[in-house]
Amino acid sequence: MYDYMLPTVNFMGAGSVKVVGERAKILGAKKVLLVTDDFLSNLDGGPFETVVKYIEEAGLAYAVYDGVKANPRDTNVYEGLEIYENENCDMIITVGGGSPHDCGKAIGVAATHDGDLYKDYAGVEKLENETPAMICVNTTAGTASEVTRHAVITDTSQTPHVKFVIVSWRNVPDVSINDPELMVAKPAALTAATGMDALTHALETFVSTGANSLTDAAAKEAMELIAKYLRRAVYNGEDIEAREEMANASVLAGFAFNNGGLGYVHAMAHQLGGFYDMPHGIANAILLPYVEKFNLGAKIDKFAKVAEIFGVPTAGLSKREAAEKSLDAIVQLAEDIGIPTSLSESEYDVKEEDFEEMARLALEDGNALSNPRKATQAEIAGIFKAAY
Repeated sequence: MYDYMLPTVNFMGAGSVKVVGERAKILGAKKVLLVTDDFLSNLDGGPFETVVKYIEEAGLAYAVYDGVKANPRDTNVYEGLEIYENENCDMIITVGGGSPHDCGKAIGVAATHDGDLYKDYAGVEKLENETPAMICVNTTAGTASEVTRHAVITDTSQTPHVKFVIVSWRNVPDVSINDPELMVAKPAALTAATGMDALTHALETFVSTGANSLTDAAAKEAMELIAKYLRRAVYNGEDIEAREEMANASVLAGFAFNNGGLGYVHAMAHQLGGFYDMPHGIANAILLPYVEKFNLGAKIDKFAKVAEIFGVPTAGLSKREAAEKSLDAIVQLAEDIGIPTSLSESEYDVKEEDFEEMARLALEDGNALSNPRKATQAEIAGIFKAAY
């Protein structure tokens, strides 16, 4: 069902950002579009300034688009596209987390494909033309957009707004860079949300219908690292070992879901992002135990294994009891790192009257296809209500 895809080259570890200029030249760049958000572009001594330094040292010209918002909009894509074309750029380098990476991918799609992003390209493998070369310099450990074929964008032409996904091997970046030194001192709340996003990627893939021995290996290792290091990274943002291992976990989880598929957590989280602009990691973290409670009976053995990964004593427990304990461990992790455990506890004005429409849209989301247990619209609405 899935091809095995990772970027052509992945650079991991402290100091790895130093290769960004050299790699851009190897890919034939003459002028690059740097895509980021206004926080990073204005942060003195931050990751964006570091990337600019190495681009300049490589003798490359560049233009900047720093208007990316969380849950990037189609309007962000077209703003970036205008700069890309007006400045005669031939390559895209993204700096940040999932939002700049997704926006950069979609700019590449818009630069090489006519038509409407949502109407013509939402879905799986609808891109026909080669997209510009792309390097992703990652600054968070969670979304794994820097290593996947997914570009998640919000369509603002609809009310309420709808998040959609352009899934194509043509979106896979040519180079990814995960330098933990660029992640040091990131806010605890951001670290928590992105870390839970990585956990959701790993766990959803582990129990998905597309899972196989290769994705299982990556997902299990990712979950083991997250169980061991996420609390440390949240509690002490200067912990470079925790930062590096969380980056490793995120990339492993990205490999897993890029090749094994996700499930209803992501399909439903996209609706929370579209309707209320809720950050993706928080939406995933809140929904995860509720969706997996629904899925539990379909993958008892695997959920029991998740309990072991999280250090739950399972001796003497039935498979069902051990599986249920895995959900308790996930909730405990979320509580420990300050993630709200229900939609009503979040700061976002989630409305129960939207659940039926969000459920309908969730079932149309491509991620729903690989969920291990099939649900009706009423059942999805029920999960939203339980999470409320």
